[in-house]
Amino acid sequence: MRRRGAVALWIAMFIAITVGSLLPAHDLPPPAFDGMDKLEHALGYAVLAGYGTWLFPTRGLRVLIGVVLFGVAIEVAQGVFTTSRSADPLDAIADALGAVIAQIAVRRGAR
Repeated sequence: MRRRGAVALWIAMFIAITVGSLLPAHDLPPPAFDGMDKLEHALGYAVLAGYGTWLFPTRGLRVLIGVVLFGVAIEVAQGVFTTSRSADPLDAIADALGAVIAQIAVRRGAR
């Protein structure tokens, strides 16, 4: 994949997460089981951080910090800009956990 296309795909991931996170709650399917929401958060942010770390291998810490701050910003936006969603600190923790795990995995795989 060409570099520009790879970066565009990463940006599209951020846009998709933003849109999905700010949609009204009634437009989303109910979780299949308790904890599914946290698993979705961890997996989504793992993909963001892992792909970003693969894309920018010399900027791993910046990628990680950026992805974690993005997760926090999304939670704040849910609390401020939506009426059917709420900011959940546990979602931000799941986001960060997924991002850290993915970055470790990508870095170990690169060795």
